[in-house]
Amino acid sequence: MNTLFTRIMAVVLGVILLLTVTLSTMSYFSLREQRINARLDYLAAEAEQIAYLAADLDAGGFFSYQLSRQYLNWMAKKVNDEFGAYIAVVDRWGNVRTNIQTAYSEDPDFVASLSGEEITAALKQVLAGETIRVRSMVGSDAAFTVGVPYLQYESAAGAVFIQTKAQRIQSGMEDLLGQVIAAALAAAVLSALAVAVIVRSIMRPLAALTEASRAMGEGDFSRRLDEDRGDREMRQVARTFNGMGDRLRAVENSRREFVANVSHELRSPITSIKGFAEGMADGVIPPEDHPKYLRLVAEESNRLSRLVGDLLQLSRLEREDAALEKTDFDINEMLRRAIIRRMKDLDGKEIDVTCDFRAEPCRVRADQERMEQVVINLLDNAVKFTGQGGRIVLTTERKENRAEVTVWDDGASIPPEDRPRVFERFFTSDRAHTSGKGTGLGLSICQRILEMHGRKIELLDTAEGTAFRFTLDLAGEESGNAA
Repeated sequence: MNTLFTRIMAVVLGVILLLTVTLSTMSYFSLREQRINARLDYLAAEAEQIAYLAADLDAGGFFSYQLSRQYLNWMAKKVNDEFGAYIAVVDRWGNVRTNIQTAYSEDPDFVASLSGEEITAALKQVLAGETIRVRSMVGSDAAFTVGVPYLQYESAAGAVFIQTKAQRIQSGMEDLLGQVIAAALAAAVLSALAVAVIVRSIMRPLAALTEASRAMGEGDFSRRLDEDRGDREMRQVARTFNGMGDRLRAVENSRREFVANVSHELRSPITSIKGFAEGMADGVIPPEDHPKYLRLVAEESNRLSRLVGDLLQLSRLEREDAALEKTDFDINEMLRRAIIRRMKDLDGKEIDVTCDFRAEPCRVRADQERMEQVVINLLDNAVKFTGQGGRIVLTTERKENRAEVTVWDDGASIPPEDRPRVFERFFTSDRAHTSGKGTGLGLSICQRILEMHGRKIELLDTAEGTAFRFTLDLAGEESGNAA
């Protein structure tokens, strides 16, 4: 789990780093562009101020001229000090006032690289009343150019032209880069910490799930997860896992009980057979009693054979590839044949059997061979628990598109505490498992066969005795008649 956490964190940190670098780069260039534009706006504002002074200079008297000239020179010096710019003021008559000497003394290479043709072309644009702000190359250096006309009587009376190295406009960006890097590192660290907390909170329930799964794989089905912990999906996983644990524990308990019951059921006849055989072989049982005990051995052998047969039958029914071979047949006729096959047992206990077939015939669609097993098991169960001179009633009737078959006997009722378990394997109401009372698998086999048909068998509530009822699909023509 720690390895998984490390891998997830490595991937997440890689993504955070990539996003941080990308966003920081984008932010730096965006902020850089904003700062450059802000400086150009400031330079344009200064140019407009100079243009205003130049217009006042051309229109004013002597004192106004002197004052405006001094202020204009101060503004030009200020712009030059800040940007190292070449400044030219041109009036409508073509007179040009520049700071070329000052600019040359500070940066002779820049002034020497100025292009007269480009300046003339730019001035023509400005004198035509157009404000310009462009980036160009002056020699081998990038430069920014700002041109602002000054107006008199709503027409261009002259122009102010300022050109400076791009380096001067873009200077001081190092602090911006440092700020962006610091902000990016802080964001990356905070994001990493937040992700670590989130991932760990997610991994903690997963770690618990892993540990519980490992314990369950080792046979400990008591492990449970906290269903109130984690997000909605994790809580759903916990509920599902706990439900699986409950089912596995129930299956394991059923398996253990099944093994215990099988061991008990097999040990009883085997012990009897072994004891009788050894008694006869050792002479403990007199020779004149051998026939009696040989009959007991045969009975125990038959009991063992029935148990193994029922186990094999139930195992075959529970296989995933177990299939049905459905045909149309008369369930009433099947019940009559079952009675005939058990006539010896019925006569021996003087049991009165009544057939109440309210639908005659009652054709159903099912697996005939397997349904015969159901009928025989239910009839055997009724005969087994019906006393001497008792009564059994077999009933069939149609209900909508299905047939209902009921087997009732007037024997002892099943106690309320035993009713929920009557279809469990090896369960019998006779808790002593008295010899001859059966294997306790008959009703489980009946239930499985009905489940394969998509139907069910149920224990009915009766005032006296015991009754089981199951349903089957009516055959095609019978279903049509019932509708």
